[in-house]
Amino acid sequence: MNIVLLYLLLLKATATSFSGLTSLPVVRNDFVVHRQVLTDRQLNAAVVAGRSVPGPNGLYIVSVGYFIGGIPGACAGWLALVSPAFLMIPLLQYVGARAERPAVRSSIQSLTLAAGGLIASATIPLARDALHGPLSVAIACGSFVFMVFTDHDTLWIILGSAIIGLLAGLLV
Repeated sequence: MNIVLLYLLLLKATATSFSGLTSLPVVRNDFVVHRQVLTDRQLNAAVVAGRSVPGPNGLYIVSVGYFIGGIPGACAGWLALVSPAFLMIPLLQYVGARAERPAVRSSIQSLTLAAGGLIASATIPLARDALHGPLSVAIACGSFVFMVFTDHDTLWIILGSAIIGLLAGLLV
């Protein structure tokens, strides 16, 4: 895939999302469904890589770029990740001054709901690829319950899941 096209598609994903994983449906649609240059498994691996390291939640974009275009693709992903930040400062200043207006507040709430729906729509195909046994389903359900009913950091979910997977691998 052309690196410039890769950058522009990743830029579209990062510029149309408001935080890390809200770009996931756009990335999946562009690279897995339409262009078929990435698989759901690779996208899952990119999300895991991005969530496993410190930094912004959208860091998985760099891994997506790497899977598609190697080192130049990773550079394109990084550029796409940081480019919207340079546009956000003036936009936030403009919107922030008008944030109390009902129309602006309603628009922000609508965008938040749309982002939640898009994340849910991307989660289902990725879950189908990742959930392939009772242990993976139990880990997913346990992680969900842990996040909903506690205020602990997601690091504990990652560590707990890794330990459970390691123990399961040793017992098989």
